[in-house]
Amino acid sequence: MIEPSALRATDAALASEVARRHYLGSERKVDIAASMGISRFKVARLLEAARSSGIVRIEIVDRGGVDGELSARLRTAYGLRRCIVVDCSDDAPRLREHVGSAGADVLHEVVGPQDVLGLPWARTVSALVEALPELPPVPVVQLSGSMVIPGERSPVDMVRAAAGLAGGEAHLYYAPFILDDAASAAAMRRQPAVAQAMAEVERVTVAVVSIGAWEPGHSTIHDAVDERDRAEVAAAGAVGEALGVFVDREGRAVHPSLVDRMVTIGDEELRRVPETVALATGAAKAGAVRAFLTGGWVDTLVTDRSLATVLARSAGS
Repeated sequence: MIEPSALRATDAALASEVARRHYLGSERKVDIAASMGISRFKVARLLEAARSSGIVRIEIVDRGGVDGELSARLRTAYGLRRCIVVDCSDDAPRLREHVGSAGADVLHEVVGPQDVLGLPWARTVSALVEALPELPPVPVVQLSGSMVIPGERSPVDMVRAAAGLAGGEAHLYYAPFILDDAASAAAMRRQPAVAQAMAEVERVTVAVVSIGAWEPGHSTIHDAVDERDRAEVAAAGAVGEALGVFVDREGRAVHPSLVDRMVTIGDEELRRVPETVALATGAAKAGAVRAFLTGGWVDTLVTDRSLATVLARSAGS
């Protein structure tokens, strides 16, 4: 840094005046140059001298509970369109609500009148829907069946709430997420109301997913199935799931037999969605999230600082 004392008094005075007019008065460099009778190149040099000498100090302050620096690092490292890192740790109270609220802000930004929004069953997605400020009048499509958890909203509730907020059409159905066998699941998918709603998935342009790790307590599907299913999914190489789409460490889709018992969007359908917004909380899910990012499944990531820190560290290794 150039010390202020290293500048000649005349240059220091000029640099200070030019900096005040440009940074505080929002005057263009060309206008400053014309009014002071100097070239615009001289103005540019004076502004640089003002910064390097400490006459001007620029401070960037992240607001709104978002870690801007970490968000930018992850966006660049994983080739994302957007990344929002909520500035709270994974042990913070109401973590899902914070991440869901940030996800709602993302939807408010990316969903336009021409879009079709797809929503699944997931607790963080429920928090997102509750935080939505408004949406354009777009159709909203249910992406998965329901898991029965006391006190939790169903995907039918979420789709209906989002469509009501948007004033758009709701494409929903009543069906469980997982059935006892593949034949029952196939029969359920053929039910007219279910088949009609699931056919709308092809039109979805913005899908919201929640990423889970294939470990106890970090995936609702993992915790809902028996030990035999858990072992089979793990043996297939799965480290994470989103909407019942399972991926291995390299982000490749794997297909354990459990997939055939689900009523949900398929991996090929999810791949075709132009904008996928993924929500994830907790550092324990870092391996699963990294797999989905590496596999190119995610366009926008919304997460917390603890998980993001692990992802940033692994991206640099």
